[in-house]
Amino acid sequence: MQETGLRNSAHGAERFGFTNLAAVHWNLPEAALYEHAIRNGEAHVVEGGALCAETGVHTGRSPKDKFVVCDEHSEKAIWWEKNGRLTPAQFDLLLGDFLAHAEGRELFAQDLFGGADPKYRIKARIFTELAWHSLFIRTLLIRPERSELAQYVPDFTILCLPSFKADPKRHGVRSETVIAINFTKRMILIGGSYYAGEMKKSVFTTLNYYLPAESVMPMHCSANVGPGGDVALFFGLSGTGKTTLSADPNRTLIGDDEHGWGPQGVFNFEGGCYAKCIKLSREAEPEIYAATLRFGAVLENVVFDAQTRVCDFDNDSKTENTRSAYPLEFITNASRSGRAGMPKNLVMLTADAYGVMPPIARLTPAQAMYHFISGYTAKVAGTEKGLVGVEPEFSTCFGAPFLPRHPSVYGNLLRELIGVHGVDCWLVNTGWTGGRYGIGRRMPIKVTRTLLAAALDGSLKNTKFRTDPYFGFSVPVSVPNIEPHLLYPYKTWQNKAEFDETARKLVRMFQENFVQFETHVDADVRSAAPEVRIAAE
Repeated sequence: MQETGLRNSAHGAERFGFTNLAAVHWNLPEAALYEHAIRNGEAHVVEGGALCAETGVHTGRSPKDKFVVCDEHSEKAIWWEKNGRLTPAQFDLLLGDFLAHAEGRELFAQDLFGGADPKYRIKARIFTELAWHSLFIRTLLIRPERSELAQYVPDFTILCLPSFKADPKRHGVRSETVIAINFTKRMILIGGSYYAGEMKKSVFTTLNYYLPAESVMPMHCSANVGPGGDVALFFGLSGTGKTTLSADPNRTLIGDDEHGWGPQGVFNFEGGCYAKCIKLSREAEPEIYAATLRFGAVLENVVFDAQTRVCDFDNDSKTENTRSAYPLEFITNASRSGRAGMPKNLVMLTADAYGVMPPIARLTPAQAMYHFISGYTAKVAGTEKGLVGVEPEFSTCFGAPFLPRHPSVYGNLLRELIGVHGVDCWLVNTGWTGGRYGIGRRMPIKVTRTLLAAALDGSLKNTKFRTDPYFGFSVPVSVPNIEPHLLYPYKTWQNKAEFDETARKLVRMFQENFVQFETHVDADVRSAAPEVRIAAE
């Protein structure tokens, strides 16, 4: 077996159980991984220097193909309603078949950290069969100093073999795609999908399992910090604006996707950013645009001209979920430590495709927990294969696919932290106004940025608020430089009766969705549910 790069010989591939590998390439840097990816025909270099790859059939995650081993340690800890089960025997059979499939292949290994706080981070060793996957995960997680690698011993190991196809009958899984997590053996197996995001979200799932026991809140959120040290958190599902809104030239970026909130403050789980780049432009998002078109960035499913290699970010013919992964340091005002103090503001982002929610609302702690556990946004046509029109999505804690434990564990921990630290909570609609998707327009990004700036600098708290008659939260009556009617959603609709009908429909959706959580929360959280208070505003 040929080996290249730096590794700890006491904990190499043979310890994992590999036999007869053609080669293992350890901790290769960007340039070497580019060479392997190009030589193997895995990807192309586009204008600016980024490496662009395609993920085939899977252009997003496969949450229904994720399974957790149910054993004496995990049986009572896992939220089984949203996590598939595997027996230890099924996992062992799957692992044996993964190892057999790897024989004779070249593998790439990266030794990385998940978590910028040394006290709470995990050491994740990731084996991949593709060089561009190795570059991707090296970009997204935290890269140790070379001096740290000599003593590196992994806490968790991931094996990603996209060419492996699971057998549902043999392995007890749903399809040829599988993400199998064994918390006892500290192993994750990923097969049947070339979508690189499965690796990073597997690390996130692992942190979501271990950290609550240490009183650390794992969060699917971006974070930044102002000149005065005021930290802001931005929760949201894919496409709601976590990456875009946290990239503020007047504030330092901590990270764009995953963080922990512990006794010492907030810390990034990652060392890179993973931005959606459909319709990306230099004018609207200059920092992300510049970071995307650089050597070391990894693009997924982005269409480019075969001759000029110029990317067409407006082209969604492969998927709307085009992605750019780049190191955090590509953002000029990004934090080098990935750590900051306690949050002052917490923002929940929702892309309301029904067009009935205001552009910003202030939440009480009970309302914040209600909306956190609800995790509302809406999917629109084109975001998923076969989806037509608008479909509500309630992804609890703004990250249901990544939660191994019951949502109440995270909700109660977050509410406690909000209360102890006096955090101001906001709900921001980055979706539609003036009508539902297809009739109204997307909330202008300048409006969202202006409102967020007022919330983060404290000035918005001093304005006059009204109580929204449908959702019960507080909405500002007027804000400088904001068109007044935008703060009153019903005024943006031509057909007021249709607005009322649509708003009531969404209120019922919230109520029906929350039934599953009612026995796990206090009465004041249950009373924070939306409830229509008048016939119309």
